[in-house]
Amino acid sequence: MEVLAPTMTDVKPFNLDKVRADFPILHTLAYGKPLVYLDNAATGQKPQAVIDATSDYYATANANVHRGVHYLSDQATRLYEGSRDLITAHINALHRHQVIFTKGTTEAINLVASSFGELLQAGDEILISGMEHHANIVPWHLLATRSGIKVKAIPLTDAGELDMAAVPALLTDRTKLVAVSHVSNTLGTINPVKELIALAHAAGIPVLLDGAQAVPHLKVDVQDLDVDFYAFSGHKLFGPTGTGVLYGKEKWLHAMRPYQGGGDMIDRVTLEHTTFNELPHKFEAGTPNIAGFAGLGAAITYLNQLDHAGALAHEQYLLAVATERLLEIPGLRIIGTAREKVAVISFVIDGIHPSDVGTLLDHQGIAVRTGHHCTQPLMERFQVPATTRASFAFYNTLEEVDRLVQGIHKVIRMFQ
Repeated sequence: MEVLAPTMTDVKPFNLDKVRADFPILHTLAYGKPLVYLDNAATGQKPQAVIDATSDYYATANANVHRGVHYLSDQATRLYEGSRDLITAHINALHRHQVIFTKGTTEAINLVASSFGELLQAGDEILISGMEHHANIVPWHLLATRSGIKVKAIPLTDAGELDMAAVPALLTDRTKLVAVSHVSNTLGTINPVKELIALAHAAGIPVLLDGAQAVPHLKVDVQDLDVDFYAFSGHKLFGPTGTGVLYGKEKWLHAMRPYQGGGDMIDRVTLEHTTFNELPHKFEAGTPNIAGFAGLGAAITYLNQLDHAGALAHEQYLLAVATERLLEIPGLRIIGTAREKVAVISFVIDGIHPSDVGTLLDHQGIAVRTGHHCTQPLMERFQVPATTRASFAFYNTLEEVDRLVQGIHKVIRMFQ
């Protein structure tokens, strides 16, 4: 079937004012003050193009995909599969059928834990790290309960980096998968994943990367990484919630049984037996989030029009300035000082609980995240109950960094 992918246009030089105009929610007033949105690691905001694409699907192409012979079904299928083509190109997958649509990173990892996990046996080991999101810990614990596998973890340095010197000894003949974050959602650490993949592959071990925090900031090339599985969420990539992607190498996707059963993932069903559809549909049971993936395709198109190098340089500038100014605040300590980071800063303030910091910043119109960020083992490693996290995107401004710093000073004065 010929797929109608959205038209690409030339990349435009990075223009912060123009970019901010593309995101209607950034003009919100929170408690009568201009919103400062610094919770991008939780979810990215949506450009008008994404909002329009989602709405347009319902207005002009609302039908189920793949199964209908009528006009609307054909239009919906072309739109849905066009988004798959855009994502395939965006992460440089070799084949479009290696791109499995999911609800998000969490479902993508659970898919691997369930389907790849069937290939494992008691005593086999999964190697994760001490900075993982719970979505890359709990599925392996559930698998351990079912099958008797063991979960081991790469330790962290005091800077919040993987202790790569410990890795060779952790890779044994019982290690069947390495599953780690490409970028830490709490620390912002960019992990040396190519080095880790090379070490694992030298021992014949496949690797899964949780890319939820990487794709909003970095250029991800799954072929260059040579990664076996790569998972990410659409909503962190400025697309709709309820969308995600699992990329997998063909050898593993063919070897794995389906994660769920239902419509569209079958070839033939009798009362006694089922045979399965070809990739990628083998892993996509039921009616998908068609409107969401129409929006995710629009998000990819929007990002492809953006000056990525300029956007990343702007984010890194905000990170550098914010780090410098926050460290000037007495009693404030940044958790995670890795040499390579995306624009995420987690911090604690002596004598003030992070939830109080977040609440008082909120009343100043400043949105940050507080808590353990679904990384409780990481909190235990750094001996803190929680942190305040400010996470930046390319649409944030230097003035918003100033607002954050001024807001924290005000919080401290209130407690003094």
